[in-house]
Amino acid sequence: MHSLLKLVFVAVLFAATTMVMAQGVEPEALSDEEALKVTMLEALMAAPGERALPIVGRVLAGDESDEVKSRALFVLSQIDLPEAQTILLRTAREGSGELRLEAIRMIGISGAEDALAGLGDLYHSGDLEVKERVLEAYLIAGDTEAVYDLAANAQNEEEFKIAVQTLGAMGATDELRRLREEGGHSETLIQAYSIAGDYESLMEMAKDSSQPQMQVSAIQSLGVIGGAEIDQLLMQIYREATEKYVKDAALHGMMISGYEDGVVELFRESEDPRDKRMMLQMLMAMDSDAALEVIDAALGDQ
Repeated sequence: MHSLLKLVFVAVLFAATTMVMAQGVEPEALSDEEALKVTMLEALMAAPGERALPIVGRVLAGDESDEVKSRALFVLSQIDLPEAQTILLRTAREGSGELRLEAIRMIGISGAEDALAGLGDLYHSGDLEVKERVLEAYLIAGDTEAVYDLAANAQNEEEFKIAVQTLGAMGATDELRRLREEGGHSETLIQAYSIAGDYESLMEMAKDSSQPQMQVSAIQSLGVIGGAEIDQLLMQIYREATEKYVKDAALHGMMISGYEDGVVELFRESEDPRDKRMMLQMLMAMDSDAALEVIDAALGDQ
């Protein structure tokens, strides 16, 4: 469950990163002349950087289509020279439309520290689209500290949310824990913990009854991570809980995890008709054959 959620999140937020060679447009949408130029540009990746850089620079400075220039930006990201990163960063700052956004992404692909550091100013002055593209660049480069800084200094809830979600997708558990230590609990952090698979932080919050709503969210989010160890933790939380809302949250966590055997076990242990009704409804929602089994057993005793 956790792996699927994480893959879906990354695919939705950063879909374009999965096919870096498919910049902006499918090959069949290019004219024959553009396709030839793209092939020439891609061939430059096998050439020495000193030879390739001036040619790519001329393409970017010329009158070529955005599609051709997008490929030129990718080639530029593969040239390990400071001058290449300077051009990328200049395009990210001064370029127009999609080329500017593409340059930001290519900085992430290049992984050059100086160029990545230059994205901070772009983030703070840019609109939401630019902010998301900068976060995408950091994700590609694996720069968790840069994303942490953006989350810690977020100017509003939306900025905080997208930065924290990015940390979750990066599996940056240490940075997420630092954010909780500095700013307390939040639904956004809980979601990121589940995406990152950080069950230890979720367990800490699941045991903290000072904020019941956060406690409920943390318990349920354990189910997103799933797995045998989490299933047993949810069973333990249910059996040790004294508050009804905690028990209900543990049950919902089991439903999210798909732990039907645990729900069946608790159904058979329970002597409370209301609890048994809730568990049966959960088994039905899980499309579990066990629902029919417990119904058959229960009605057969009448």
